[in-house]
Amino acid sequence: VGIDLGTTNSVIAWMKPDGTVEVIPNPEGSRVTPSVVAFTKSGEILVGEPAKRQMILNPERTIKSIKRKMGTDYKVRIDDKEYTPQEISAFILKKLKNDVGSYLGGEIKKAVITVPAYFNDAQRQATKEAGIIAGLEVLRIINEPTAAALAYGLDKAEKEEKVLVYDLGGGTFDVSILEIGEGVIEVIATAGNNHLGGDDFDQRLIDWMAEEFKKQHGIDLREDRQALQRLRDAAEKAKIELSTKMETDVSLPFIAVSPSGQPLHLEMRITRSLFESLTRDLVEMTRGPIEQALNDAKLSPQDIDEIILVGGMTRVPMVQRFIKEFFGKEPNKSVNPDEAVAIGAAIQAAILAGTEEQREGDIVLVDVTPLTLGIEVKGGLFEPIIPRNTKIPVRKSKIFTTVEDGQTEVEIRVYQGERPIARENMFLGSFKLVGIPPAPRGVPQIEVTFDIDSDGIVHVSAKDLGSGKEQSMVVTGRHKLSEDEIKRMIEDAKRYEEQDKRLKEEIELKNRADVLAYSVEKTLKEHGV
Repeated sequence: VGIDLGTTNSVIAWMKPDGTVEVIPNPEGSRVTPSVVAFTKSGEILVGEPAKRQMILNPERTIKSIKRKMGTDYKVRIDDKEYTPQEISAFILKKLKNDVGSYLGGEIKKAVITVPAYFNDAQRQATKEAGIIAGLEVLRIINEPTAAALAYGLDKAEKEEKVLVYDLGGGTFDVSILEIGEGVIEVIATAGNNHLGGDDFDQRLIDWMAEEFKKQHGIDLREDRQALQRLRDAAEKAKIELSTKMETDVSLPFIAVSPSGQPLHLEMRITRSLFESLTRDLVEMTRGPIEQALNDAKLSPQDIDEIILVGGMTRVPMVQRFIKEFFGKEPNKSVNPDEAVAIGAAIQAAILAGTEEQREGDIVLVDVTPLTLGIEVKGGLFEPIIPRNTKIPVRKSKIFTTVEDGQTEVEIRVYQGERPIARENMFLGSFKLVGIPPAPRGVPQIEVTFDIDSDGIVHVSAKDLGSGKEQSMVVTGRHKLSEDEIKRMIEDAKRYEEQDKRLKEEIELKNRADVLAYSVEKTLKEHGV
């Protein structure tokens, strides 16, 4: 099966023996399952629709948007038990797995699970762990835009095309540019904002309704969790209705009680134009990442042959208008935006499981690293080993040496970012290579290798070529980079280019002077001066 494990909703699909892909409905009859987990007082665990339905009555024991916490040390505490984000995600995966099992009759063992293109190593690793906890063999973790392109790209692979995937989901925004042709789908650039999505649009409506109610009755509904939950559900419903209608009515009877004990009701009419004026800036926030991705791919909007929409939020007319105005062409709406990612994951699962013999090896997915990876070298400089936007899987090595005479150990400090000074980048971890045979500085040869596998997980190793001693680490970076941070790092790099260059030149000059002084000293010693 292919699984789109989403921030707000999750979807599961499989490829039937005839080669068509089917999105599997849950027992509640819906093709999307809310990514919500709840613990009832009686100890029952609810997942999906039932969990979402009782959020109003049980907000403290209900967990949503756990995807944002993947790859962090965050824990959910319910009664006396703590749950990791992996375990919460595993409840969602297990439900999807069981739903398919009962729908198809049989047990699901293997899955391809998707993640945002921007997920770092720790986040990918955590997603894989969630799959394992749910009893799945995770064939591969693939990027959501790659999966969407696959759902869409199979029949399109005759001529070379540049495709932009605009993915505005419940919690995140991702934009990716792909090159599709001759059975190869290659991600050439990716950008986004992992704190921008449907939830933010809902929040604008919630705030507007709450402020209006406060003006009328002097009561802030947001301070009462149950009232807030009802507002949230109403906002989501209104937003969905306004994609097809010009106005919608919100009616929430008995939402509060006045100081004198009178029941209060909320009755409001929301028009599409009001909704658009409340959220226009959110849609505008997707412009920056699109421009950055185009910039990285060295393309102009006119170079894009096809724009595909992913994520339920792309049904919003203002979003489609914005895309049309930006690119001067209509986005392609032939794929259901809620299902595209799961369909693509199912296609990839079929290829990997070899069930799709006639297509075996037909589609090659190529992903890229979002930021440069490298290590700190003498003087605190950052030495890039794998530049950003390098296709993965990839393996690259560089030879380094010692900086002191008789040095027997080196510390390998791994960083990710675009700045020439190591400490200005994101520190991912470090390890020591010990037991280097003592020798004059510059003699030992230490090979540092970065290896990124097809799931985007980074392995770093250092080997002393003289003694064969080797040490390695898997980067499980305990820090999630938000797209904003990635964007900031790239922008900082541009902004500080000049001052960094001067600093780098100074350090390099100092290093050269140091080497010169050392060799002069050595020569003098050798000649007994």
